[in-house]
Amino acid sequence: MGAVRTRTGRRRAVPWVVAGLWIAALVLLGPLAGKFAGIQQNRAVDYLPDSADSTQVARVQDELPGGESTDLVLVYHRGGGLTGADRRTAGEQIAEVRGAYDLTAAPRGVPSADGSTLMYPVSSTQPGQDEEARDAFVDGVRDIAEGAGGLSVAVGGPGALNTDMNKVFETLDATLLFATLGVVTVLLVLIYRSPFLWLVPLAVAGVAAAVAMAAGYGLHELSGVTVTGQSGGVMTVLVLGAGTDYALLIVSRYREELRRHEHPYDAMRAALRGCGPAVLASSGTVAAGLLCLLAADLNSSSGMGPVGVVGVLAALVAMTTLLPALLVLLGRRVFWPLIPAFGSEPKARRSLFAAMGTSATRRPGTVLVGGALLLGALSLGTLNLSGGIKQEDSFTERPESITAMRTLAREYPERSSRPLIVIAPDGRAEAVLERARAADGVAEAVPGRKGAGWTEIAVFATAPPETPAETRTIEALRAGLGREGAYVGGPSAQQIDLADSEARDRKVIVPLVLAAVFAILVGLLRSLVAPLLLLVAVVAVWGAALGIGGLVFEPVFGFGGTDPGLGLLSFVFLVALGVDYGIFLMHRMREESVRGAEPEAAALTALRTTGGVIASAGVVLAATFAVLTTLPMVALVELGFVIAVGVLLDTFLVRTYLVTTASVLLRRRMWWPGRLSRAPRRITPPTRDEPVSAHAS
Repeated sequence: MGAVRTRTGRRRAVPWVVAGLWIAALVLLGPLAGKFAGIQQNRAVDYLPDSADSTQVARVQDELPGGESTDLVLVYHRGGGLTGADRRTAGEQIAEVRGAYDLTAAPRGVPSADGSTLMYPVSSTQPGQDEEARDAFVDGVRDIAEGAGGLSVAVGGPGALNTDMNKVFETLDATLLFATLGVVTVLLVLIYRSPFLWLVPLAVAGVAAAVAMAAGYGLHELSGVTVTGQSGGVMTVLVLGAGTDYALLIVSRYREELRRHEHPYDAMRAALRGCGPAVLASSGTVAAGLLCLLAADLNSSSGMGPVGVVGVLAALVAMTTLLPALLVLLGRRVFWPLIPAFGSEPKARRSLFAAMGTSATRRPGTVLVGGALLLGALSLGTLNLSGGIKQEDSFTERPESITAMRTLAREYPERSSRPLIVIAPDGRAEAVLERARAADGVAEAVPGRKGAGWTEIAVFATAPPETPAETRTIEALRAGLGREGAYVGGPSAQQIDLADSEARDRKVIVPLVLAAVFAILVGLLRSLVAPLLLLVAVVAVWGAALGIGGLVFEPVFGFGGTDPGLGLLSFVFLVALGVDYGIFLMHRMREESVRGAEPEAAALTALRTTGGVIASAGVVLAATFAVLTTLPMVALVELGFVIAVGVLLDTFLVRTYLVTTASVLLRRRMWWPGRLSRAPRRITPPTRDEPVSAHAS
């Protein structure tokens, strides 16, 4: 009797305790979550490794008098040619800018050859390194520089471009959070067909997102991890997408167990025991893949690793503690109107995935080869992926800084509007200046500030920014001036360093991710063949998804290039997330095999029982990443598109058809070298003349 009372008390107390602890955690961590957006760093130089020339230049600029300068270009343009009144307007506005702000030098107007454009380079160290002060400076200059009567005025330059990017990222977190919550809400209502049930995982996902933001802020403050707008956005998507996936699996198994157990507490314990290993392994593969990014040279990539892991762990802990507690407290009625009664049997319905599995296993070889050829054909689209995207093409909607940049490129073809920054030791400054002026592809070199033992030199190339000709000029300057102890940086040089670091990171991180995920799968499935099959499948999906991107990015979306980090980041996420669904399917297949089911029956049973939840989870995850395609940054649109397409391919083609048919063809060899790969030992019946004990032994 005492044992019964103890068990009943536990059933009542544990969920309340868990819910209370989460409320306390939310109260304590909530204020920190609000600070997450404020720690994000979105300058190109913040993404670069410490060893890059561009990073060295930026650091020295910080040490010069006034710190790092904010550089702008005011562009005055009239299609038929500037009038005298236009030039007077420009002069008056420049004088007003000089009166309002401390500039490093008096701006000097540079007219275009045809007289239609006049540009004024403006530079100030007054804002320093404070992002808000820089943005206020840019906005103040824009308020002064206004066109009228057919005269157009645009404020561009690196400082204006950074401000425009900051404005995008300022609203990104809130926009992404609410848009993703909206998408998840619609999908959960459709999946659960209940007016109440969808609220529970959605509320838990919101709590997990808040905790993840607080943890991300703490991680940055304690270890200095670089947090960017991109990594913050991806973390939000991961929390809501992966967290909802875990919720779908747990709720599905819980619904099954409620028919077998009278008390919700007991049903939830059984559900967590049943699907817990798959959920843990699933989150483990994502975390392991993301942690491999710590080996990246790029600060943005190495920072995304731990930031993403924080998101995944927050989702995992919330969905395996808070979600079960709330479901137990709400009882069976949360499933209304489809309440699973104790002792009842689910309605016998023809499973779509059972039908798909049956059709696939009729001719498994044909299905497998056909699917593999389809993925291979789609992968050929990667040949259509264009080169690295220029800064002027990095927005889906053109901001003022890009308008200015394009006007300058068109009207000043003989001289770059964006200087390269050379930092030379004081003792070698004159020699470096002369070498720079004599270098091929250089239109002008102008000495600037001095301080901390360094001299700043602005070098203007003859080629437009971020063109192959300018790249050759930068490489030549680095080769020639490096002997003098000088560094070459600036926005264009930063883009070159980003691309070089991305190429290096792909070579290092891709093998690390494959090895880490393979090791986890071997430990979970106790096989070498099954993990290898899953890895081959997700790599094929990654190639096909990138190929589809190559077919639509430029021809359909009109993008001017591909973000250099797309290949690496999409690989990490698609391998880690794609293996998730393989784990759900294979873990159930292994359970059925352990119970003695034949290989084909085990594969079909696993597909029938997990197909629905995998499909639901895949649609939710794809939809959450698809939200990234609504944002105004090309890099995020491309990443969201490739991952969303890859998840759908993985869910409806690879898991349903290719993995299932491969399992049927491999039969017990799927579990080699584990004991499941060996046929069960058959006991032959004894003959009349032999004792039973002889065979039993």
